[in-house]
Amino acid sequence: MSQPDWIVLIVTLLAIITYGLYKSRTSHNLDGYFLSNRSMPWGLVLLSIMGTQASAITFLSAPGQAYTDGMRFVQYYFGLPLAMVVICIFFVPIFRKLKVYTAYEYLETRFDNKTRTLTSFLFLLQRSLSTGISVFAPSIILSSLFGWNIYYTNLLMGGLLIIYTMSGGAKAVAYTQQLQLIIIFTGMFLAGYMVVNLLPANVSFTDALNISGKMGKLNVITTGIENGRFNWSDQYNLLSGLIGGFFLALSYFGTDQSQVGRYLTAKSLKESRVGLLMNGLVKVPMQFAILLIGALVFTFYQFNKAPVFFNDAQVRKLEQSVFKDSFALVNRQYDALTDQKIKAVTAYAAAANRNDDAAATQSLNALRQLQQGSDSLRKKVKNWLNTKEVGGDGNDTNYIFLRFVVDNLPVGLVGLLIAIIFLASWGSIAAAINSLASLSMVDFHKRFTKKKETGEDEYQLSKWYTLAWGIFCIVVAMFTYNIGNSLIEAVNVLGSLFYGVILGVFLVAFFIKKITNGHVVFWAAVLAEILVLTVFILTKQEVFRMGFLWLNPIGAFGVILFSLVLHPSFREKKNSAF
Repeated sequence: MSQPDWIVLIVTLLAIITYGLYKSRTSHNLDGYFLSNRSMPWGLVLLSIMGTQASAITFLSAPGQAYTDGMRFVQYYFGLPLAMVVICIFFVPIFRKLKVYTAYEYLETRFDNKTRTLTSFLFLLQRSLSTGISVFAPSIILSSLFGWNIYYTNLLMGGLLIIYTMSGGAKAVAYTQQLQLIIIFTGMFLAGYMVVNLLPANVSFTDALNISGKMGKLNVITTGIENGRFNWSDQYNLLSGLIGGFFLALSYFGTDQSQVGRYLTAKSLKESRVGLLMNGLVKVPMQFAILLIGALVFTFYQFNKAPVFFNDAQVRKLEQSVFKDSFALVNRQYDALTDQKIKAVTAYAAAANRNDDAAATQSLNALRQLQQGSDSLRKKVKNWLNTKEVGGDGNDTNYIFLRFVVDNLPVGLVGLLIAIIFLASWGSIAAAINSLASLSMVDFHKRFTKKKETGEDEYQLSKWYTLAWGIFCIVVAMFTYNIGNSLIEAVNVLGSLFYGVILGVFLVAFFIKKITNGHVVFWAAVLAEILVLTVFILTKQEVFRMGFLWLNPIGAFGVILFSLVLHPSFREKKNSAF
């Protein structure tokens, strides 16, 4: 990066940190550290919810996802608005009335302590692993820019995040996310503008969209129906998004402490509800816009030379391996195809502008064939990287947008966009680590310690738990390098292994009043988790195929079904919870 980029990056980050620490002054007790004394207006609640979702993974991986697979990933969010309505009606009033610190406190009142402990443990497991993956995302930036060892960058990024999170608690997270999102949206708008501005002078925004669409990258709505039958292995389609995405969003926003902790900071029930409902309205367009940038980057690389592989560190491994001669040959072939693609896409754009349908069709067919050839060469490179001889990582989805930014954007904007990715990372990971610490303190420490502690003691202990979870997440990040998926997909797959079961426990608690015995729900949750993991393993072994979003309704309905089956075998207790 240039010196101006460094100045923009450092000034932006320091300004955000200083502002967060200034605004983080609060009472030294659990209510202050974890819930900001329940004093936040709905606007801050909204920004905090969005900031917690919008991690570095969103801005690094989502454009790359659209570049490689098109925009159909946006369907993953289609069930989210409906989930916000359900949570506002059923979840929020109960959590607010009980004045809980964590969502899982309610389960002990409704059932028993072991049911609460199990669901808390499942949350801690999946959220800590997911947060570890999120720590890895900004490390990619430093590693790519400077060629640093990824393990050292994990330590650096994780250490900064721990300091940032320990210093301010929930209030610092909320207030810094307010500024972060303003800068993030500004930067992403500028990135989208620059993608189009860097296209040839005679290619407009609508031309760029037309080319993306013709090349299959604007596949916003897909039915999942192939040859007259629904393809259950299709990851992202209308049905899986509306149903699987609904259950995932219902669990994430209704039972995941990293989100519950955001809207419990609101100063009233109304403020919590408005923040959640506004999130339901804003999230889908926001994700659409981020994915659209990836589709536009794809168009940009039709007119310009794209790397055969976007991760330079992995390219260097190939150049020093037994495949170096073959890789050099593939590079020459790829460059030749690129030259032909540029001619074909230029001819298509010209023909489309003069409404010459015959010439446009001919050029488009040629472009599609050339793109298939390029994709085939990229696939060959990926396969080489995944071999034992190279021992690399054959997935470069997470590097596509970063490489575009560094190689093509003007001085100053590069620093701003990299600052954006850092800010998104800090906001979401800080909220996640804050939620892990709150569960450790409230759901485990306070319940199992016999020592009487003051508010100040609990405040200091909460900081130590924050430190411990931060260290654990760094350890997880160390094992994330060869994860294989795009980061945004990996996080959602991991969440789907646990979210459905956690949601199922709450659905039984809210809607099946006749079940009051904790033994029933505990064992139903255990059996449902075993079911979800079995289905996932069988799909990985290709015994049958199923998209990961379907694991969420399987887990939720599994808990409900097993609870109803086990219910007659256990004597019920008298229940006073609502």
